[in-house]
Amino acid sequence: MIRPIVTSPMMLRMPSVDATRDDAAIGQDLLDTLAAHTHECVGMAANMIGQRKRIIVVQDGSRARLMYNPVIVERANEYQTKEGCLSLPGTRPATRFRRIRVSYLDEGFTSRTETFTGYTAQIIQHEVDHCDGVLI
Repeated sequence: MIRPIVTSPMMLRMPSVDATRDDAAIGQDLLDTLAAHTHECVGMAANMIGQRKRIIVVQDGSRARLMYNPVIVERANEYQTKEGCLSLPGTRPATRFRRIRVSYLDEGFTSRTETFTGYTAQIIQHEVDHCDGVLI
């Protein structure tokens, strides 16, 4: 189901709690909502649709990748950039890393640890910040 986008900084600053299998519908709602906003958005976190769960979805090439409980376990090659967000107007400066390693549960709740680089890594970092209640 396509959900409305939350724009309240108060809601977006609240850290998320771990997701469980019972939250699979929220993951599907994130996929649906991202698909409805592909013309203006490349990633979303559950708090952007009003759910305080550690769930993100990122556009990874032609595929939307769903991640439950993502944790960045390694970072390398820091750089500075500016980012926008569907929930907030304008752009803001951000510190990001060109290569990250992420542990997460996939759409089937199977544990995965993968390395991501470039723009996909940047999107994941932005969405994990959302999970942590960090607004950039």
